[in-house]
Amino acid sequence: MAFHMHARSLAGALSLAGVTHGVALAGGGVVVDLVTVGDPGNAPDTRVQEIGAVACGGVDYEFRIGRHMITVGQYTAFLNAVARSDAHGLYSTQMAANLNIAGIARSGVPGKYVYTVMNNGGDSSNRPIVYVSWFDCARFANWMSNGQPVGAATAATTEDGAYTLLGRTIGTAVERNALNSNTGEAPAFYIPTGHEWYKAAFYSPKKGPTGVPGYYVYATQSDALSGNAIGPLPNQANFCANQIYAVTGVTTFDPNQNYLTDVGAFTGSPSHYGTFDQSGNAYQWNDMDCAPTLLRERRGGTFEGVFTGSSISYWHSSTWAPDFQSYKIGFRLAAPALAAPPACVADITRDGAVNGADLALLLGGWGTAAGSNAVDADLDDDGLVAGADLAVMLGAWGACR
Repeated sequence: MAFHMHARSLAGALSLAGVTHGVALAGGGVVVDLVTVGDPGNAPDTRVQEIGAVACGGVDYEFRIGRHMITVGQYTAFLNAVARSDAHGLYSTQMAANLNIAGIARSGVPGKYVYTVMNNGGDSSNRPIVYVSWFDCARFANWMSNGQPVGAATAATTEDGAYTLLGRTIGTAVERNALNSNTGEAPAFYIPTGHEWYKAAFYSPKKGPTGVPGYYVYATQSDALSGNAIGPLPNQANFCANQIYAVTGVTTFDPNQNYLTDVGAFTGSPSHYGTFDQSGNAYQWNDMDCAPTLLRERRGGTFEGVFTGSSISYWHSSTWAPDFQSYKIGFRLAAPALAAPPACVADITRDGAVNGADLALLLGGWGTAAGSNAVDADLDDDGLVAGADLAVMLGAWGACR
């Protein structure tokens, strides 16, 4: 007899497990929460922008993108894994010196560097990392795609994977690899293209009261100028609204004050696809058309954004050399769409249905490495029983087909 779990009971099980649908985990401890951007084949946005009359946001395939920007805590883990010597300048001393964004302190000597999250007006762990170049972002994507290895900068850690860098830190940015040479598969994580980033931010297949496809002005599902009240109100963002800073609520600027908010702090202001902070907080690198060029694009907005709001809207973008670093620029990652699983890959008990018995076995093995238990609940074969496996199971729920 088929088993049907009540939605509230299922939600409770997920809460106890500490996971949410759409979480992806690489081989180590950094978790990137990914949302799916569907509706392939959407028409591009043809509104004239700061860079001229361009068509943005048309994407003819499904993909995933980070719900949030990469955080100080995540980047600290990356540095401690691969930057004990920091041969390629992944750490900027401004990450500690600039108190408006201060997030990471470094101690020790080359070969024995240690990186720690700072407390600057509160724990910086969940604030976005800034002072990263496009090359830094590409190395982080390589590290994630390679399973978060620990060790010096080599082709197996930071220098190959999503991008073949091999020591490059200045000059022309490289194109994304079709295959990760370390895995033989498509890179698991990468810097989103400009079109992917733009679609995730502004597009909705049911925009406005009439529910027609279109693009919003702001990445908060709104055409009206955002406010900047931190919390659950809709259409809010971290920018200088009416000359008032979101974090302090005053017009004066303090050189010792943190002005970044935790990623996702404006909980009532997601994009249609569920991303946060694509308007405000910090600008974000993207990969333009992935071609090897001397420039890369940044979009989004900052905590000190122009008072009129144009700097956090669809209209504003600019291009910079890929080695450029600033307190204004961070990044988020993207990932390929999840492949459709075989109909009964999640039927762990082999009883002809994906049901509560299978869920119990998966939760019983939660957080363990593949093969460490008698029951193999690693449904996506990434080496760990985690959120991605739960997503596979929920997608296959019911009788086997």
